[in-house]
Amino acid sequence: MKREWYIIHTITGYENKVKENLEAKIKAQGYESVIPHVVVLEETVIDTSSKSVERHIVSHDAKLHVSNGKDVEKGDLIAEEPAIKVRRDGTISDITNARRIVIETTDKKFSKTYIIPESAKPISGLRIGANVFQGTFLASSDEYICDIDGKVVINEKVKKVLVRTVLGDEDTYIIHVDVFNSSVCKKGVIVKAGQVLAEGRKIFAKSAGRVAVVDFPTRKEIVIQKTKKRKLYPGYLFVEMIMNDHTWEFVRGTPFVMGFVSAGGRPLPLKPQEVHYIMRLAGLEEVQQQAKPQVTKVELEIQVGDSVKIITGPFEGFVGVVKEVDEEKQELKVNITIFGRETPVTVHVSEVEKI
Repeated sequence: MKREWYIIHTITGYENKVKENLEAKIKAQGYESVIPHVVVLEETVIDTSSKSVERHIVSHDAKLHVSNGKDVEKGDLIAEEPAIKVRRDGTISDITNARRIVIETTDKKFSKTYIIPESAKPISGLRIGANVFQGTFLASSDEYICDIDGKVVINEKVKKVLVRTVLGDEDTYIIHVDVFNSSVCKKGVIVKAGQVLAEGRKIFAKSAGRVAVVDFPTRKEIVIQKTKKRKLYPGYLFVEMIMNDHTWEFVRGTPFVMGFVSAGGRPLPLKPQEVHYIMRLAGLEEVQQQAKPQVTKVELEIQVGDSVKIITGPFEGFVGVVKEVDEEKQELKVNITIFGRETPVTVHVSEVEKI
């Protein structure tokens, strides 16, 4: 008999539970050839209302293991900084604990890096995102003073390693504590040009979500935005099966199944164009042809006319109305008011928060 697609009616909110229960029954009975597919149609939506956006700053030399629009799971490798190699032959003369603090101007076109020894007692309030101004003390010692207006983009523990070269001068290496190897970096150890002083630091995702990579003149920023699943047809599942009295009872007897969508008491099979639509959205055609995992449609939760607050970038703090949405580039055109005049600006979706 021919397999066809049918619609199952269930209680809204129990779609995935029915899918799980039915697939378990199919596997237990060996009915995979009779009922090969059970589908809950969902779309993935970027949760722009969430404030818990994960951000990672990397150098332009970093190797990225992700790209715009890619989904990642918690613990996935997303970037890797290059290894730190010895530039000239010499001897390690000093190793100190320090803080690397990077201040970036509001327009993100220029940054200044400060390496402050822990002995100088760096100011504890310099959190990432904090605004600082020219003349701000960065440590208890008045030796370290900020000389630009901007925002803290990096504040991390590092090791400052000095290598005295054969010429008598010193080379400085700043090594993140995560990749500092005390067995390699020891005071008095002779090092050779090209030797790896520290392996490249690997950066892993702390949460699951969708990636956006934003390029700035001084760095790259990897943004991971939370996503959520939204049912396209709440209360309904789609099943491919050979329909007869036995299989009808088999599916109908699954917990939380209320019945099939029917006409005159008979389950109504979907039309060919409807089947094509279901399989395309579920990714089943791609799976059959290229053995790829299920793919889902991705949309932005923000729509034209929504009010948003810009949370980062040169227009941070401004509130405006969305006038255009580019889902492919994940960009928005937002009208904000500057000096009493309505001004359109283009921002990445990761730079705004829906209000």
